[in-house]
Amino acid sequence: MHSMTGFGRGSATSDEGTATVEIAGVNRKQAEVVIAGIRDLPELENQIRKAVLTRISRGRLQVTLDFQARAGDRSAVAIDPNSSMELEAAFRQLSDRLGREVLPLAADFLRAPGIVTFEDRVLDPKTAWSAIEAALETALGQLLEMRANEGRDLAQDLTQRLNTLAQLRTTIGELAPARPERYREALAKRMADAGLEFDLADDRVLRELVLFTDRIDITEELTRLDSHFRKFREYLTGSEPAGRHLDFLCQEIHREFNTIGSKASDAQIAQHVVTAKAELEKIREQVQNVE
Repeated sequence: MHSMTGFGRGSATSDEGTATVEIAGVNRKQAEVVIAGIRDLPELENQIRKAVLTRISRGRLQVTLDFQARAGDRSAVAIDPNSSMELEAAFRQLSDRLGREVLPLAADFLRAPGIVTFEDRVLDPKTAWSAIEAALETALGQLLEMRANEGRDLAQDLTQRLNTLAQLRTTIGELAPARPERYREALAKRMADAGLEFDLADDRVLRELVLFTDRIDITEELTRLDSHFRKFREYLTGSEPAGRHLDFLCQEIHREFNTIGSKASDAQIAQHVVTAKAELEKIREQVQNVE
């Protein structure tokens, strides 16, 4: 089991330069990859996203790329000789007109458009990718290790809370059979308080007890709870991402406890249901962190 939060950082060098990749993961129901710093290498955005999504199935991943080209490789200086000579000729003409020597300065050549230009060299995506891929792999490895460590802690916490739910389910199952007898005693007391005779052999009394017993039967809900708990444990120890499955099981477990509470007609069982639902809410909050 992995959590969805974590951080990783990696660096690598190729013939083009040095790539540094940082990945930060936070909770999100679906998988989302946001890439920053890719402006100079837009062709690689899909490759980066694909590489991340092959390792991550859930969560929001912020991938930040910093690529530093080798010194002297990023820009090139270009000089237009013809324009340079034309500028110098223009200064000679100016000197003739003024009757005094006017010489061009270096700044004049730099300011004149087209004489000296600085051009950024276009990075080669294929060569740059070798460094980016290696840095990305290192960052992903660190991220996954952090997510796995936190995932183990989450699994331990969820297991303990699931054990608490299982104990509450067992207690409810033990209390359930005594409810018809308590109802019979309560019915007899109400009849006696009203000054009415109470005959257990009376067909009407028997029919009322049968209907009550059928109405409060929670055998099916208890069985489904056992099934949900068993499946929950399988996902906790499985190798596949379990977040969505656990989220669904939490909903189903809540549904069963809710039904038990509605059908219980028993103060003790109702109290245990309230405790179980409170514990289940804590489980649901933790599951939101699971990939």
